[in-house]
Amino acid sequence: MRTGQEYLNSLNDNRRILLDGQVVSDVVNHPAFANVARTVAELYDIAADPANGMQYHAEEINAPANLVFSAPRTAEEMQMRRNAVERWSKHTHGWVGRSPDHVGTFFSAFGTHLDVFEHPERDFAGNVRRYYERILRESLYVSYAIIPPQYSRATTASGWEGDFLQVGVVRETEQGLIVRGSQMLATGAAIADEIFITCIKPMGPDDVDFAISFALPVDTEGLKLLCRRPFAPQASSEYDYPLTSNYDEPDSLVIFEDVLVPWDRVFIDRDVDKLRRQFFETGAHALGNWQAQTRLNTKLQFIGAVARKITQVNGTERIPGVQEKLGELAATISSVESALIAAQYTAEPDAQGYLIPGKRALYGAMGLQSETYPKVIEILRDLVGGGVLQMPSGVNDMHSAVTGPDVERYIASPNVSSEERIKLFRLAWDIIGTEFAGRHQQYEMFYAGAPFVVKGAYTFRNYGYEKHVAELDEFLNSYSSTTSEPATN
Repeated sequence: MRTGQEYLNSLNDNRRILLDGQVVSDVVNHPAFANVARTVAELYDIAADPANGMQYHAEEINAPANLVFSAPRTAEEMQMRRNAVERWSKHTHGWVGRSPDHVGTFFSAFGTHLDVFEHPERDFAGNVRRYYERILRESLYVSYAIIPPQYSRATTASGWEGDFLQVGVVRETEQGLIVRGSQMLATGAAIADEIFITCIKPMGPDDVDFAISFALPVDTEGLKLLCRRPFAPQASSEYDYPLTSNYDEPDSLVIFEDVLVPWDRVFIDRDVDKLRRQFFETGAHALGNWQAQTRLNTKLQFIGAVARKITQVNGTERIPGVQEKLGELAATISSVESALIAAQYTAEPDAQGYLIPGKRALYGAMGLQSETYPKVIEILRDLVGGGVLQMPSGVNDMHSAVTGPDVERYIASPNVSSEERIKLFRLAWDIIGTEFAGRHQQYEMFYAGAPFVVKGAYTFRNYGYEKHVAELDEFLNSYSSTTSEPATN
């Protein structure tokens, strides 16, 4: 089992991370990446400790592996997998959205449904199998970029002006594919081992050059990551910005400048149909999003606890209106947990015998995620009121001889010290008011794609309206205008 230090050591390579017009040569020690890399290292140390119950014997490699990368066949295995995902998500309180178990989950489905990747001339299915075995054996941290850049949403890549704005195949060689272009949104890629590139958006027949699927090390020659502005370096202290300081995972635009993708790294080569099948015929989309909803559930419970504690500190918990808000918050959070559990208990085996979470419950929760998260944040905002604005400028105010006495006297609550109150409200502000908070609201709203796509493509299609409409038709056919008795006075 990989340790945290082994993971950190692996980041010392030739990756090209672009930030503020410069190349970051040492992500482990750079203030934009150091703390979140340390957080990921802690996840690996948790998994490496047998006492935490995150290991199992993986038949694919005949060796121990991390349960978060397993493909469940039984209800017991599914519960064990969920426990492992929860163990990691509770360590980050759900604030690291693309931890190694996310993309690793997709490959657990890919690697156990190899028929989708079969090719008449090349061993792409073997490539997928071997890559999944590597994830199991080495506990790889794989990020992904599966969305085209936002050049235009009116057309697909084949209709764009310009030369390969979306990553696509420029030419084919004996060694592999030469790819050029860009792809978004590679969350975590700057601190990952490898990056998986494909496209989840629907494509047309003219987009065949962009219908590819492959994985490469982040330090591959010609591959660059253009990062968004990080928030962690602006955090004055962990006390003032507890979430920003530890969980600011980087988002990047991935750029390819005529990069060679060796044939043993290719999973799909210019095949529009297989691009869709890899997600939906393998069960990867459902299993991957079950992991994501497990992580989201942990995060919402954490936010709910912050809201509850604030009402206790403020002495407002007995006010009927506040209790109503806390009840609404509890109902909203419970709906996500209920859907998560329902998806687990309605899971069904596919043709290969692997359990796929119940899609009706899973996609039901996903369909409301763009509304659920803002609603939870709105309730927290309502409950904290102006308290988050009446905070000292920073931790130094608490220890200064000039400001300390005033802070201790005036910013406190009954039975709660000044330091405890400020600590709690600083945390609340990092959830609702900082740049980190704003990024997370946008992130959760579009986690699985644009809300209209999630509701229309996933929630609507997997609800099972047909069965209920058939039952309705049976009821409607049970009576008519000619058989009904007239009403009597």
